[in-house]
Amino acid sequence: MIQLDLTGVTLPLRKEQGKVTVYDPFRKKWIVLMPEEQVRQYLARYMTDTLQYPAGMIAIEKKIMVGSRHKRFDLVVYDRSHTPWMLVECKAPEVLISEQTFHQLLNYHRAIPCRYWLLSNGHQHFCADASNRGQINWLSRLPAYDL
Repeated sequence: MIQLDLTGVTLPLRKEQGKVTVYDPFRKKWIVLMPEEQVRQYLARYMTDTLQYPAGMIAIEKKIMVGSRHKRFDLVVYDRSHTPWMLVECKAPEVLISEQTFHQLLNYHRAIPCRYWLLSNGHQHFCADASNRGQINWLSRLPAYDL
């Protein structure tokens, strides 16, 4: 497990029709702030604000085909040649990162092969380098974006 200090991340919030919404600069719209969305937004902002990942290389909640089913990935970071570089699976804070969440990430990885994986519920964060086929190297911190 890696440690991420998300306390310095601030999200632009507003109340709309009795619901709290967050402005998502990646999708350029206001989104209802559900627990999983909060984790997704904190991670995306941490990546751009703290780690200096380019905002233009981050995609959030895009449709993919997983087998014969339409799914949506949480977050993908692309390298400078627009190849998927990191696949991120977010869960609500009350959902523990488990073998089941790991298998969900692996299913998405079949559709979007990436060098890095990140699983997070906002409290637990697991990042791996999956570039060595057949062997997963769990990391102690998020990789630098120096592509």
